[in-house]
Amino acid sequence: MKTNLRFLSVGASVLALATLTACVAPAPVYQTNRYPYQAPPQPYAAVPAPYVEYGRVANIEVLRSQTSGTGTSGGGAVAGGVVGGVLGNQIGRGNGRTAATVLGVVGGALLGNGIEANNNGPRAYESYRVSVQTENGGYRAFDVSSPGDLRIGDRVRIDNGQISRY
Repeated sequence: MKTNLRFLSVGASVLALATLTACVAPAPVYQTNRYPYQAPPQPYAAVPAPYVEYGRVANIEVLRSQTSGTGTSGGGAVAGGVVGGVLGNQIGRGNGRTAATVLGVVGGALLGNGIEANNNGPRAYESYRVSVQTENGGYRAFDVSSPGDLRIGDRVRIDNGQISRY
């Protein structure tokens, strides 16, 4: 009987721990602005030939964005309290076991709430705006997740809205 009870409590603690670790950070939010504005394709319009431009990188600036976060829902505190209570119940006998269970519940709830707050907190993201002065006098800007090996002054090729070093 004690073996079954211990197996059940260990199984419950593993399940609660798996529940706590299932929290995932939110996906990054990147700005999707496109420069210059391109109108949606018109139906039955002739497809224009690919247009290639050349120019030089005039500027690279960092764009910072931040998600506000969602805060805590209490789920982390509940799951942490369950795990802490189960683990605390494994320690001692009599009043010592009761005290360990209560401490486990309180400590687990605090820890679970902290983990949930960390996972659901605000996140900061960086993207880059690469500005290009074209050879025909135009000025274009591209928002990218990483500038790669591009540096200010580099010659670039713009092919179908994609920039690459030239």
